[in-house]
Amino acid sequence: MRINLLLFTAIAASSTLLTSPLLAQAAPARQEIAQAPTPQPITPPASEKPAEPSTPIPPSTSPTFTLPSTTPAPATTAETQVLVGEVAIKTPEGQPPLPPELEQRIYDAISTKPGRTVTRTQLQSDINAVFATGFFSNVQAEPEDTDIGVRVTFFVLPNPVLKSVNTEGTKVLEAGVVDRIFGSQIGKITNLKDVQAGVKELEKYYQDKGYVLAQIVDIKATPEGNINLVVSEGVIEDIKVAFINEDGKTVDKEGKPVTGTTRDFIITRELTIKEGEIFNKNTVQGDLQKVFALGLFEDLNIGLAPGTDPRKVIVTVNVKERNTGSIAAGAGLSSSTGLFGTVSFQQQNLGGNNQKLGLDIQVGERELLFDLNFTDPWLAGDPNRTSFTANIFNRSLFSYIFDSPIGITANNNSPRINRLGTGFSFSRPLGAATTASLGLRYERVSITDSSNNAISATDSLGNPLSASGTGQDDLLLLQFAYATDQRDNPIKPSSGSVFRIATEQSIPVGLGSVFLNRVRASYSHFFPVKFLNFSEGNQTLAFNIQAGTVIGTLPPYEAFQLGGSNSVRGWDEGKIGSGRSFGIFSAEYRFPVFNIVGGVLFFDYGTDLGSASSVPGNPAGARNKPGNGAGYGIGVRVQSPLGSIRVDYGIGSNGGTQFSFGLGEKF
Repeated sequence: MRINLLLFTAIAASSTLLTSPLLAQAAPARQEIAQAPTPQPITPPASEKPAEPSTPIPPSTSPTFTLPSTTPAPATTAETQVLVGEVAIKTPEGQPPLPPELEQRIYDAISTKPGRTVTRTQLQSDINAVFATGFFSNVQAEPEDTDIGVRVTFFVLPNPVLKSVNTEGTKVLEAGVVDRIFGSQIGKITNLKDVQAGVKELEKYYQDKGYVLAQIVDIKATPEGNINLVVSEGVIEDIKVAFINEDGKTVDKEGKPVTGTTRDFIITRELTIKEGEIFNKNTVQGDLQKVFALGLFEDLNIGLAPGTDPRKVIVTVNVKERNTGSIAAGAGLSSSTGLFGTVSFQQQNLGGNNQKLGLDIQVGERELLFDLNFTDPWLAGDPNRTSFTANIFNRSLFSYIFDSPIGITANNNSPRINRLGTGFSFSRPLGAATTASLGLRYERVSITDSSNNAISATDSLGNPLSASGTGQDDLLLLQFAYATDQRDNPIKPSSGSVFRIATEQSIPVGLGSVFLNRVRASYSHFFPVKFLNFSEGNQTLAFNIQAGTVIGTLPPYEAFQLGGSNSVRGWDEGKIGSGRSFGIFSAEYRFPVFNIVGGVLFFDYGTDLGSASSVPGNPAGARNKPGNGAGYGIGVRVQSPLGSIRVDYGIGSNGGTQFSFGLGEKF
């Protein structure tokens, strides 16, 4: 692109001035002049732009003022040297005289001095040096013979006084930026060097804001001293999606585009950048993180190409899909269920719509367990980004609330809680860091003996197991949850906080006519620290406090249980107690060890807040559980494709120890 940088129109040379840019051979009666070349359109070098992934748009040129070099060319032996008797500086006829300070700048720039000799090359260098000061739009020199030597007169045309600097083509340029950059030049004679420096500073402003494609593509000026900067900020003309094959290419061996499973809109709807907006590197990086968080892609990057208008850009999101489906099968033998087989199927990108479908089945001699679930993270293109989840399940677990007293084998005496039901929920973001969800769930809860073949009304100590007294209850729960997440990194936070609160209101229907309201809240805060000198990675102090309570009917199996890997570490599951209310405090010091391995020092404390006796049958009191306890210890975190693998070794305040395992942090 050639850019017109001719700011000011030079005056016509007088009849006594020659227009040749070089000195001719010296003549006896008169020396011909040298003249600075009038500024011409130039093709400036490409501006430097931060590297972009994939195939970045070729950076357009940025306007620069190219001033003549002030380095004298080496004199040739053929050049004639003449003695300078006088040096004068004048403005063309009809122009006001130069201010003294501007005249002094010329004397300082030239090497032609009275009493010295001068050549054609030296005079041309002086012309270039005067022009290079940036204050003049035309510079000429006229030598003529006098009785005392050659008189050299420099005729100079200064630039006009700069009255204003304006911009056109801007959408994201903040008010006052141009005034801040060019304000000190207003009211002074225009200096091309200062204008050029201001242009570079304006482009740096765009770069610092993330607008890496922005540039000044033209500079228009008037003889009256007004400058208009034409800005190309990098408008997005179009956004496309391309799929990458194993070779990292978007076309196959036959030159055809690589096809993918994921539908384009699944990717583009995650982008905050839109057609017609200005390309911003910081925004695009955040968008790429959101697309990658979908879990559908192995790799992705952004490609840039010129649009139909060279001042616009076409953005291409290049994605490499990963395998999103899996199936597994297995078999086993259990003393409680006998021989059993399992089948698991997972599809994370059903129909290319980022919908998730999962099915887990366990078939045993005495039971059939299953969990069929479906999730649409963005329901029907809803502008509010509502997600939908539904499932049907039949689950069975041993209860740590009704675990057997010491000395009795748990598997032979602990009842099992079987839950057969279905539910659905809707979730919606309320802001950049806030979400809320609403759902409904129905369960038929059945308490069976350890062999899972008979309904039990009481446990081994004679305590009631259900609200109905028959060993079976119906639960119809209306659920609501709210969360606000201000963490710097949801996976490995080092600063910020997260708050969650959830409530469930049961509707009394069916067996037990359970009418309860359960509330549970959790707050975590993270502080960056540097207690030790590790080579890499963040050190963090993490604190969590959570509490909950149940109002109304409380089936014993719905009590809060304390102790275990997700409660108070160092204690076995449920061994601290079970109550109508609870409170847990946890503190961790998280630090890097090396590469993908991190360490944790932790402390946990939990209490049932004296509410054990308000649980029907007081199962915790009947088993002599203390109701409160603490634990401390050390843990290891290993980063894996499945997430952070957690291994903790805890020592309980009762003197017991416990190894616990899990995925992800405790909070």
